[in-house]
Amino acid sequence: MIKYMFLLFISLLLFVSCNDSSNVKEKVNNPEAMALDTYKPGFGEFMTNVQIHHAKLWFAGKYQNWALADFELNEISETIDAIKKYQQERPETKVLSILNPAMDSVRVSIRQQDQKLFVKSFTDLTNTCNACHQSVKFGFNVVKIPDTPPFSNQDFSVKQKAAR
Repeated sequence: MIKYMFLLFISLLLFVSCNDSSNVKEKVNNPEAMALDTYKPGFGEFMTNVQIHHAKLWFAGKYQNWALADFELNEISETIDAIKKYQQERPETKVLSILNPAMDSVRVSIRQQDQKLFVKSFTDLTNTCNACHQSVKFGFNVVKIPDTPPFSNQDFSVKQKAAR
């Protein structure tokens, strides 16, 4: 009998604790609250994404694949926008605008399809990344112009007109 009472008590406790749907109703009526409870990439994950596109941007420009270079620069911009949206509380986010002039210069070099200007502006972008890292006490994270492509299964030499 005591065993059955204990099982009944546990079952009732589980039922009551699982039956509180007030928080769920609040979230259903508030999509922003639901979004906050979903997975949100960390700052480092966003930066790793930037790093990949930074490397791919270099090889696209090196091989004068301007359509791909334009695409990769836009991927970096989109990731920075996502950082501003999802990591706005981080102090590092507040200094990201330091990248704008360097990214604008890279964009000009791509539009002009000027490889010499691309090399200079990409170098400036890379140096700006490192200056940003220094300013937020992440100077140990040094970015450089890549030596090898990040992926062995991508041909950076294929050239097509930019679709934009």
